[in-house]
Amino acid sequence: MLEIKEHRFVDAKQVNSPNFNDRPSGCEPELVVIHSISLPPGQFGGPHIEELFTNCLNPNQHPYFAEICGLEVSSHLLIDRNGALVQFVPLDKRAWHAGQSIYHGRENCNDFSIGIELEGTDSGDYTQAQYECLVSVLQGLFNTYPRLSADELTGHENIAPGRKTDPGPGFNWGQLKNMLQQTQGSKS
Repeated sequence: MLEIKEHRFVDAKQVNSPNFNDRPSGCEPELVVIHSISLPPGQFGGPHIEELFTNCLNPNQHPYFAEICGLEVSSHLLIDRNGALVQFVPLDKRAWHAGQSIYHGRENCNDFSIGIELEGTDSGDYTQAQYECLVSVLQGLFNTYPRLSADELTGHENIAPGRKTDPGPGFNWGQLKNMLQQTQGSKS
């Protein structure tokens, strides 16, 4: 489990995104949304995800970047292919990761969720290091924010159906749930 102090993971690389705002009054994290991202699409490594989330993406570096350059988006967290954790937005703030979304009849998921990006693609597999880091992150979140639990995890594709497809069929929800159960069982 990773430690959280003042709404930040202590062991995460901190890269401050300007793309966030306050949650509505009375809103606390109640949902975790899993995403996937790779920039350029299908390529891993490099600084481009951080550049996107900090509004520093150079549109001349890749044709796809010219299409997305003006977007103001962010996520609370990113887990790269090696399992390294980067935090962009404090967990008590509203990151701009879900867009138009709905979860169990409740709209505007950014208001009450924490967004976690996994470096990957909708159609590819994720690494064991990413699952291990994700489990540690989730344990830290569950221990810090009482309204979060393993029952309140979903993919971007589930809160924005028809508009988003991530994290996609390559994300193994069963593996994640088994790993979470094993870690919870080892605590007792």
